[in-house]
Amino acid sequence: MTDAPLTGIRVLELGNFIAAPFATRLFADFGADVIKAERPDGGDELRNWRRTRGDTSMLFRTIARNKRSITLDLRAEEGRALALDLVRRCDVVVENFRPGTLERWGLGPDDLARANPDVVLVRISGYGQTGPHRDRAGFGGVAEAFGGLRHVTGHADRPPVRPAAPIADTAAGLYGALGALMLLLARERGHAHPGPRVADVALYESVFMLMESLVPDLDAYGVVRARTAGNLPGVAPSGDYPTADGRSVLIAANSSGAFGRLMAAIGRDDLAADPELADGDARCAREDELDEAITAWTTRRTAPEAVRLLGEAGVPCGPVHDARAIAADEHYRARDMLRPLPVVVDGEPEEIRFPGVVPRLPGAPGAVRSAGPELGEHTEQVLGDLLGVPPERIADYRARKVV
Repeated sequence: MTDAPLTGIRVLELGNFIAAPFATRLFADFGADVIKAERPDGGDELRNWRRTRGDTSMLFRTIARNKRSITLDLRAEEGRALALDLVRRCDVVVENFRPGTLERWGLGPDDLARANPDVVLVRISGYGQTGPHRDRAGFGGVAEAFGGLRHVTGHADRPPVRPAAPIADTAAGLYGALGALMLLLARERGHAHPGPRVADVALYESVFMLMESLVPDLDAYGVVRARTAGNLPGVAPSGDYPTADGRSVLIAANSSGAFGRLMAAIGRDDLAADPELADGDARCAREDELDEAITAWTTRRTAPEAVRLLGEAGVPCGPVHDARAIAADEHYRARDMLRPLPVVVDGEPEEIRFPGVVPRLPGAPGAVRSAGPELGEHTEQVLGDLLGVPPERIADYRARKVV
């Protein structure tokens, strides 16, 4: 069997919540040995988020999958010494503490580089390691506001709303993983790198990178983007349209070709043939008229019927899925995007479906091998097998809450 692409890479995760753990999950999915260090007194707070049954949330089980959990008190001198011993045996360290925290603990970039000159450090924080706001506390929601996303999300006549997914955290995790892989590749190719190999990722910058031409539009056209409900400015027709069965479908026919096919499919050849509507800006100017025509058609059909008919016509269209619809969708199953694993909930094992692995790498696939571990499940294994710490010393550490 072909090894996963990151087999042989070892990662030490010193982070918590979502951003850093999301970055390390990408490594773990593709074969890296990810060691997650958690506080002995409760571990990662994510273990308790959105938990209605059992001791550990499915959110934690999802983001901490394929990892090994150890407990380690980084505030204790012996805990920091153990962390440095682990760094000597790792390729990557990922953290998302407030800037300066690692330095106060004696685990800053220079300290890690002295322990292991080849190690790569990924640092994820609200505002980055430099700049006037570096010391501010920053969670994902704040970053989405500071990065420009919150202002343009929602309806124009209502306050901004938060996207119902952790956009800032996951985007920062992706940039963190990318930064680590770039530094590893440069190291592998022998590129000189003065000082510690550090990827500095700010949550707000990860959001800002998703905002397309937000500032260029301001400079070039004097345009300040505002909230436009579910549509993107300059993109029409595109949006959610209600159907006869009380559901809705997403139709994205904003290219000239797709627009013509959509108008023909809904019986509006007059609009398809209108020379003015061949231009995207003109379609935006007449967006209300187009939405009215599309809605008149969708409200006479069920969501599955609308998706089928528009799909046959070559119009980008899809159902607006909830969790039940995703779990039942044949395409998700065919693409192996729902991976069942046994998980103990309230003392009994249950089969829980977890998200699959992205990207797909035929011939060298990733895998979902295990759900997020119990707190400290692998402490003895990692300290004993990897660091050679004898059992009696581990027991002493545990008694004194070092681990």
